[in-house]
Amino acid sequence: MSSPLAPILTRHGAAPTRRVLAMFPGQGAQRPGMAAWLIERHPEAARLFALADEVLDMPLTELCTFADAEQLTPTEIAQPAVAVTSLAIYEVLRTAGVEPHIVAGHSLGEFPALVAAGVLHPVDALRLVGVRGRLMAEVARRTPGAMIAVSGLAVHLLEDICADVNGVVEIANHNEPLQSVLSGERRAVLDAARAARFAGADRTVELRVGAPFHCTLMREIEDEFASATADVVFADPVLPLISSVTATVVEGGQQARELLRGQPAARVRWVDVLTTADGMGVTDYLEVGPGRVLSGLVGRTVSAATVRSTNDSRRLTAVTRAYR
Repeated sequence: MSSPLAPILTRHGAAPTRRVLAMFPGQGAQRPGMAAWLIERHPEAARLFALADEVLDMPLTELCTFADAEQLTPTEIAQPAVAVTSLAIYEVLRTAGVEPHIVAGHSLGEFPALVAAGVLHPVDALRLVGVRGRLMAEVARRTPGAMIAVSGLAVHLLEDICADVNGVVEIANHNEPLQSVLSGERRAVLDAARAARFAGADRTVELRVGAPFHCTLMREIEDEFASATADVVFADPVLPLISSVTATVVEGGQQARELLRGQPAARVRWVDVLTTADGMGVTDYLEVGPGRVLSGLVGRTVSAATVRSTNDSRRLTAVTRAYR
């Protein structure tokens, strides 16, 4: 699978009329049967799934076709499943001549984004996702934690609440202007969520992850994950890649490697990613992968944006017609 080398809508010399950000979703986007239609109708997607089955020694084709929600929930399963589905959808788009101008990924989604930007080979991306999922699952088993989404409260107010709570509780994701996710030790997270409701939050919802992702409790896996990347080639991006850790454009392959090392413990700055994209002239936000979570976040963050997703055959066909 080659890397995209040209922006869409410029193949015949015409100036582009739209500027497209490809967004790749993270863990939580998985759902039963999410790739059944993809594998059945698109041979290039089926070949990529077969490659992932071999690389990870995991029946991802079967899991992404027949597994129920419970089977897809464990971190070590969910992460490779979402990543390979996103990569397969991107390969279908690429084969059809659809290529974005800019890419970004939400947490796990940065791995397929790195492939789309030409930084990682798909095989290396899949192997690293397998390592990442295993290491993060091990932390979850050793350090029971919790993650709770909080809606209706500004992030700076949540930061103040976290600072006043005993124990480890931090902002894991800033997903939209008034929606963030708390992560950390279970008791501390529950206390912070309770304080958030008292402070005026509209809603708090515990996420079904059972682990303290994107907080300092994940730092214990950084060295082992860094070792897994040591022999992997990180090329310089051929497309602008906005990091969810810094919300700025990644400057080169070495910086991409360093950002991945600390990413599981770092906040996902998705509001800032979308703000950066808007400042770069993005007009169209294309979600590449299962689900439509990121599409919803765009609609509540960026004004006057065109938002499209690719989570079923009808939407994928509409995208290829719009951008081919």
